[in-house]
Amino acid sequence: MNAPTTARAGADADAWPHGAILVVDDEPGMRNFLIKVLAPRCRFVAAAASAEEGAEWVRTQRFDLVILDIALPGQSGVQWLQTLRSQGFSGEVILITGFATLDTAIDALRAGASDFILKPFRVPQILNAIRQCHERARLRRENFVLRRGAMPSRSLGTPLIGTSVATQRVRAAIERIALMPSTVLLQGESGTGKELVARALHARSPRADGPFVAVHCGALSPEAIAHELFGHARGNGSARDGLFVYAQGGTLFLDEVADLPPPVQASLLRVIEELQIRPVDSQQSVPVDVRIVAATHRQLADEVAAGRFREDLYFRLRVVDLVLPPLRERPEDIPALVDHFIHTLAPALGVPPIEVAPEAMALLQRYRWPGNVRELRNWVERSLILGEVNVSALYPSMGATVGAAGADTPLDLETLQRRHIQAVLESVGGDKGRAAQLLGVSRRTLERRVAEWAAEDHTRR
Repeated sequence: MNAPTTARAGADADAWPHGAILVVDDEPGMRNFLIKVLAPRCRFVAAAASAEEGAEWVRTQRFDLVILDIALPGQSGVQWLQTLRSQGFSGEVILITGFATLDTAIDALRAGASDFILKPFRVPQILNAIRQCHERARLRRENFVLRRGAMPSRSLGTPLIGTSVATQRVRAAIERIALMPSTVLLQGESGTGKELVARALHARSPRADGPFVAVHCGALSPEAIAHELFGHARGNGSARDGLFVYAQGGTLFLDEVADLPPPVQASLLRVIEELQIRPVDSQQSVPVDVRIVAATHRQLADEVAAGRFREDLYFRLRVVDLVLPPLRERPEDIPALVDHFIHTLAPALGVPPIEVAPEAMALLQRYRWPGNVRELRNWVERSLILGEVNVSALYPSMGATVGAAGADTPLDLETLQRRHIQAVLESVGGDKGRAAQLLGVSRRTLERRVAEWAAEDHTRR
């Protein structure tokens, strides 16, 4: 049994940079040749001279690919491949042989081989076969993640649009944090764009070429979350890898991490400390190379104080702590966000853009947006579908902001604007200069509108 070899820094890593490969061949020259070729191109290489030695490696180490000779002493390569598949091994297998017939090739494929190569072969041949295996594994990983809804397909837009001081601080923090390998904790209200910040951290990091895997911890039952994250051995049905394995070399985004049950919190702490996972019902630890970005809309310190979240895990997660500001604290960003959503959503919906008048924009900036950027995006989408600036859709939840009676009945935009401006004037004791500043309009415009309403009231009387 040959000692394992790890990839060397700075080497060509174009075959399977984050993969572990097992070579099983009874010829020392072939084993050494493959180790020499593969060591610079993958994370981990081990070699064995027989199926029995290979089985020892598989019991203690997870492999993404096995390169397996057919003619082995003792159990043949095809026989061991059948055993591997029956035990739940889901990795790729390339069979190699110097004595091939059509029947041998058919038996190999039926046994579950990914590819079949004749000896002697050149380096480009084996590397091409490995790349194809890598691509199949990548597609399988993406299908797994997408089937479980772990990668939401709908984006809120971006929380980085705008020129407010708060937005500039977040933008600067992302540029700095992205380059670091540290675990990041994102905190902020629902709809502030935590997942989008996590994606931005991944896209600007050295891991950008690796996968970004997102999972909503609160969307899974306490019984299912451990299986989804860590996978499980064959003792729990068919063996299956978890999201940590599928995120190898990239970023795992744990959304609503505060919802993790206590046993999974303990397992996650162990993963962060040891950089290894242990699938459910397995005695085998699997090394992982994953950056964790966690997020929650709750105050995690309060969850710790209440005994619902482990304090040691909290400190492990918040190596870097980034708090995303709610939209109400950066109203100056709303015009740019509205413009962005209009010009992004209108073509997707197949409708013309809409114009938002200054008075309507002032109403939007005064609204508190409890749903934050997500709510703003939804409002823009509704308005585009209706073909009008539908500020009245916000009115039932604006209540005290507008200060109007009869909130159960949607009002026209002109009435909403008037009541809103009157409420602002009352809040500042009739100071038109201050009211104009709060409304984002000139004092002359405000005085003109007040005079028009006074004239209308006089005419009606």
